[in-house]
Amino acid sequence: MTKRGIIEELLARRERCSHRESETIVNAMFEAMAGVLERGRRIEIRGFGSFGVKHRRARQGRNPKTGDVVAVAAKRIPFFRAGKYLKVEVNGAADSAQARSA
Repeated sequence: MTKRGIIEELLARRERCSHRESETIVNAMFEAMAGVLERGRRIEIRGFGSFGVKHRRARQGRNPKTGDVVAVAAKRIPFFRAGKYLKVEVNGAADSAQARSA
């Protein structure tokens, strides 16, 4: 699903909202989430999952074409970890029952 798909889903669920209002809501949500991650904080949405930032240290890599050693700078990488209920929803109730019995 794309951002446009999320906007369309919001429009379908909230008929009172205009397209522009739905787009503003979705953009504001993503901007707020990006701002929190930019500050190195964690976002937790109960039942859905959590977003966080991993810190990668500087290292030496290789250029795959030439084989030369290249310095790779330290960086922060955003990640998502699915919550328990999202995993159950994606895998189906039958799969989670089998996992518990094994």
